[in-house]
Amino acid sequence: MVFTAGQIAGILEGEVQGNSEVAVHKLAKIEEGEKGSLTFLANPKYTSFIYKTRASITIVNRDFVPDQKLDTTLIKVEDAYKAFSKLLEYYNQVKNNKIGIEEPVFKSDTATYGEDLYLGAFSYLGNNVSLGNNVKIYPNVYIGDNVSIGNNVIVFAGAKIYSETSIGDNCVVHSGVILGADGFGFTPNEKGEFTKVPQTGNVILEDNVDVGAGTTIDRATLGSTILRKGVKLDNQIQIAHNVEIGEHTVIAAQTGIAGSTKIGKYCMIGGQVGIVGHIVIGDKVKIQAQSGIGRNVKDNEVLQGSPALNYGDYNKSYVHFKNLPKIISRIDDLEK
Repeated sequence: MVFTAGQIAGILEGEVQGNSEVAVHKLAKIEEGEKGSLTFLANPKYTSFIYKTRASITIVNRDFVPDQKLDTTLIKVEDAYKAFSKLLEYYNQVKNNKIGIEEPVFKSDTATYGEDLYLGAFSYLGNNVSLGNNVKIYPNVYIGDNVSIGNNVIVFAGAKIYSETSIGDNCVVHSGVILGADGFGFTPNEKGEFTKVPQTGNVILEDNVDVGAGTTIDRATLGSTILRKGVKLDNQIQIAHNVEIGEHTVIAAQTGIAGSTKIGKYCMIGGQVGIVGHIVIGDKVKIQAQSGIGRNVKDNEVLQGSPALNYGDYNKSYVHFKNLPKIISRIDDLEK
């Protein structure tokens, strides 16, 4: 795809300084820009690179005034970072705007779909599957019986969506995701042998949910495992049966959440966090990376450590912890 500076300025409501006809066909970091590429300058630390970059077009803030000669055409906007993000979103929309049904695919006679469907090769649509408008299903995707998918949803290659799953509008499901596998439910008998508890619930993703590559979300034993609207999940996250995650919560990679835990709205959870089952985490909670959560958490708490402590208490304690050898030596000297 090729765009001129004038076209890009029109999309971003920006002003061109330089050659409005210069064209670009790829994106680059400002320090790695070359002819035919588009870049941006938002962080003042990178200002020196704008005088060296070979990028054909650079997006900058309106208040940027060069003090040296430039070899790049400028597009001036109110906020260069936001404008570049908007351009990336537009680029993705154009790139992912595939339409049509490739062959071979399997599509049940009872499956229904709306306008502008893309169904990639070797995909499978089970009985009573319902797809909305502008749904993009990439190759090798499995969609089981009675799955419902809303409008403007992208399911990338190799994802597996088990039966009864419900996905709302504007969701993104990345490669390797598994939605609706059985929850880890087993009960021991008198011999200590484990018998499987049937998992008869489903998974629900509300609108505007993103699920990162390799993430697994288990179906509920009864009822639903639910991700509320606006939830964003990183790659390789495990969410167990009957978990509920509140609106606009974000979770980083390799976090694991055990069964029946409820997480509130607007939470921020770092990477490799472990959360036990059957607890309640409040709204606007922040959990630092590699923390272990084994208790209920109130609204607005900030936690770190394993088991997790209040963030401020953890930092104060850590000061003493790292000095323990010296402290013990002093105590030994005093005792002597």
